[in-house]
Parts: sequence; C-alpha cells; structure tokens
Amino acid sequence: MTQPLDALTDQLLQAANRAGADGADAKAVRASSVSVDVREGALEQAERAEGVDIGLRVFVGQRVASVSASDTSATTITEMAERAVAMAREAPEDPFAGLASADQLAKDWDIAALELCDPADEPTPQTLQEDATRAEAAARAVEGVSQVQSASAYYGYQRAHLATSNGFSGGYDRTDRGLSCVAIAGHGTGMERDYDSDSRLIQSDLRSAEEIGARAGARAVERLDARKPPTGAYPVLFDERVSSSLIGHLLGAVNGASIARGGSFLRDKMGELVLPEALSLTEDPHRPRTSGSRPFDGEGLPTQKRMIVEDGRLLGWTLDLANARKLGMTPTGNATRPTGSGPSPSTWNVALTEGSASRADLIRDMGEGLLVTSMIGSTINPNTGDYSRGAAGFWIKDGQITHAINECTIAGNLNDMLRAMIPANDARAHLSRVVPSLLVPGMTLAGA
Repeated sequence: MTQPLDALTDQLLQAANRAGADGADAKAVRASSVSVDVREGALEQAERAEGVDIGLRVFVGQRVASVSASDTSATTITEMAERAVAMAREAPEDPFAGLASADQLAKDWDIAALELCDPADEPTPQTLQEDATRAEAAARAVEGVSQVQSASAYYGYQRAHLATSNGFSGGYDRTDRGLSCVAIAGHGTGMERDYDSDSRLIQSDLRSAEEIGARAGARAVERLDARKPPTGAYPVLFDERVSSSLIGHLLGAVNGASIARGGSFLRDKMGELVLPEALSLTEDPHRPRTSGSRPFDGEGLPTQKRMIVEDGRLLGWTLDLANARKLGMTPTGNATRPTGSGPSPSTWNVALTEGSASRADLIRDMGEGLLVTSMIGSTINPNTGDYSRGAAGFWIKDGQITHAINECTIAGNLNDMLRAMIPANDARAHLSRVVPSLLVPGMTLAGA
C-alpha cells in the first residue's frame, strides 16, 4: 500500500529521535514522468519513471549529517536514522547549523491560489506522441528545413512533503508539461540548427505544437549563411531568449552562500547602484501557474515578495538559515532542500523592470552591432565579474538585420554591463524569470 508522504516524514523524524538526534528535518518526494521522442513521424523513444525519494537531516548538538534513500521500508528508515546520527557525531561542529525557531516557521498558506497542479488528467503516451509528431510536421513544412533533429513531449507530476522535529509539516503537488522541437536547415557544412520549446505547469497554457514546430524551423532557416563578425567594440543586444542569463549572473552574485564565502563581484555593493536607476528586480514566489512559486521554502519558512534591487540599488542577499546566521542577517525564505543534501539559498520567480521601447526599436537605434540569440560555454570570474561567452545571432547595420552570425566571442565586465543595460518591453510574463531583451551599449567582440 502506498504510504502518504506526511506519514513517511513523520516516521523519519521518529526514527531520528530514537537514534539520538537532538533535532531533524525530513523530506519525501513522490514523482512520476513520461516523455516521448519522435523522428520522421515515428516513435523513437518513450520513457516512464516513477518513484519515491526520502531524505533525512539530523542534528547532534552543532553537528549535522544528511542521508537519503529510495526505499521506504521501516527497516531502511531505521537504518537511515542510525547512520545519519553516527555520521553527525563524527562531523565537525558547525556553529551556524540548526532548524528554524518556532516563530520563524510558516503557519498558513493558500496552495490553491498558486495553481501549481493541473486538475486535468495525465496525458496518455499516445497524446504526447501526437503532440510531438505535429510539432515535427510543422517544422518540416518550413521552406529551407532539411530535417528535424528531434521533437519531444513531456509530462511530470510531483508531490513533496517537508517536516521538522520542531513542529513544521507541509506539502504540495505540482505538474509540468513540456514540448520542444529542434530543426536543421541547409546541407553539409552549411547546416544550421535552432529550436523552440514551451514548458508550463498547466497543460491548457501550453503553446500549440504547430506554433512551436514552425518557429523552430523558421529560426533554423534564419541562421543559414552565417558569418563571423568583425572584431572590435560594438553594442550587443541580448535577445529575450538569452537575456535572463545576465540577470542569472546577478542573482548568483547576491546568493548568500557566495557572499558568505567572499566569492562575489557584488560582495561590497549593498546599497549601491548595480543596475540603472530606472530598473528594479523583484522576487515574487506567489505568482500563480509559475514554476518558481512556493508556499514555503526548504526549511519551512514562509516565502514572501521582496525587492532584490530597487531603483538600481542592491537591497539584500538571498539567504537560507545557515548563511543568514553567518552574515548576522535575517533569512529571506529562500532555502531549497533536495532529499539528498541540506538546504542552500536559491531564488524563486523574479521580474526585471521593462522598458518602453520594443526590441525592434532597440535594433533600429543601436546602429551597428550584434543581436545575440544563443550562447555556448562561458568564462565568468565570480570575484571580478569578468565575462566571456561564445555567441551566435545576427549582425545589425544601419538599424537593420543584415545576416546571421556565428563563431564569435563577446566579452566585458558584469559590473559595467549590468549598470549600462537598456531593457526592451518583450518579456514573457509566464516565465519564472521575466526578463526582456537587454541592450548593452558596449562590449568587445572577437570574430574574423
């Protein structure tokens, strides 16, 4: 008989107590997924996975250890707790380890308002295959497409439950639905490929297979006859498809773990301008139907809306309990907790202030430069912010797209890039990172 997850976490906590732990938290996750790949109109691969994972973290004084398993038998749970306590007794003391205090724990939340779980039935493998086949056919129908590398459809369901020995217990369900297509245009050494995809929590929100396939094909054709750009200093417009990576670097730099280690180019920038004064970066973990939404974090603390950057000024770090204690600050409800390890800080949904100009307006006004639509590899120095990445996209001249670009490197410093960037107004509101296309007025390009 399938055990409820709250019963499993309760058994883990009781076992930890019997084994001699002073405190503990436990997480249990039940997940299932099905994915289908098609090629040339036929099923290429289908996979289904199901399972339950459990994790236990124990405290013996200021010593801590974590263990996990995929077997939920009573014997395994007892052995897990005994092993975890034995490990903790041998671990070095951590003065910052410990559970949240009772007054810090989340008390009430409205999980229904977040709409994280699709009430519709799980799609059949046949339905997923039909979706992927339709996407592939739409890509093939685009003039100039020579083949479709892959078309895939996915569905996932997960229920997670977290409990602590000092009274917290909570869980929620979520679903995921995805569809993607990778198209190839041209032949031989002149082949180029590109993709389109969509991922949503609720199946009815997913874009149509025909739209995804057609856009993947059109993007691949647009990349034909690509050339290297000239070497020099030029404006670079990061397309909305890739612009969130810039904000990702900022989020990594304000992560409490990086700050506590002293390994961040923003470590001394609290209260200072890190973005243009017109821009703010807001975190909102309570947006409905959004992948980064959570009613509470991985340590049982309530999640809350907060300003990370307001009017260009950095207001705070992203903190779990341990890093907040290291820095002498208050946790922000941003702990993520896998079953196999302890918590660490992570951001939820974020949104950057949009501009008034469209992407087309920025292209028109940038004169000559690079529109980046894809990037590969990276060399980022987290201490200094020095930035270098391989890029591909399109060359802009006299405010017009002239030809495709590949095999180039863009370089700069994130401190300067973030302070100077100009946003468009084309962000997609359903994403966890709502970030528009971003123009950086001056970067170094290395090409021909």
